[in-house]
Amino acid sequence: MQIQANVPKHNLNGVSDELPALADTGRMFAIEGGKVMTTKKTTTAFGWRVYGLGMMAMAMLCLAWGVFDPGQPVPKSFPSYTALAYVAAAFMLIAGAAVECRRTTAWGAAALTIYYALIVVILMNGRVVLVHYAEYGTYEGLAEQVAITAGGLIVYAANAQIDAALAARFTRLGQLMFGVCALIFGGAHFAYMNFTAPLVPKWLPPSQEFWAYATGLGHIAAGVAILMGVQARLAAILLTAMYASFTLLVHLPMLLVNPASHWIWTENAVNLALIGVAWVVADSLARDRSRREIGS
Repeated sequence: MQIQANVPKHNLNGVSDELPALADTGRMFAIEGGKVMTTKKTTTAFGWRVYGLGMMAMAMLCLAWGVFDPGQPVPKSFPSYTALAYVAAAFMLIAGAAVECRRTTAWGAAALTIYYALIVVILMNGRVVLVHYAEYGTYEGLAEQVAITAGGLIVYAANAQIDAALAARFTRLGQLMFGVCALIFGGAHFAYMNFTAPLVPKWLPPSQEFWAYATGLGHIAAGVAILMGVQARLAAILLTAMYASFTLLVHLPMLLVNPASHWIWTENAVNLALIGVAWVVADSLARDRSRREIGS
């Protein structure tokens, strides 16, 4: 929400003496035409909670198995692999827990964004892309890590005490990143239909192939909507619901059948994080719409 306040006193630079007080209130401000424009910073509804829980779940699995997350492809022959895996997992756990605490949400989100952007996406997965650039699965795996990065960036923008315009740019960048990821996820359903369809419960009518194609198309439609800004919030909400249904219909039943599988546990944790990311995107789009309505 934006409000205008007349500036009663100014210093020699024409800047209000009340700006320090405004800064302490958690509002972002800018000077325009002798008036102070302030914007109340709010947390991202509830999506940030789910995002933080997803990151903590991924970290705890890495600690339990003493390995890197599968989305962080570090060769086991790498020097001090196990020690580094524990360090990375501990970092993710602490950062995820920081996201859950309102006072440290911005710091935790910033730490996850930087770690995933520079270490996971560029260093770890960049090497994989160079070697396996002709395989679609390479980009699907990369998209999962980019989506997690996007979620962290949006959570940071919503909670950090930074310029409102910069926060808006970070938020839009995160939305665009997630939109591209949704397109890649949808394409994977078609590229690997022989793997996707069997994941659908056989009892779900009309057929496993129908739902594999439908969810693939759903990803693509949602990605286009988010990128184009047309019914983008509805698309993000539907993606959140779809990811939640994956947990209920696919990942949890698989876990009940094979509770010792690290891969299935990881799929549940990553899906929880993606639920959080999609939810965070939906929340950010709701704020964008509110600002437009106020501005009009």
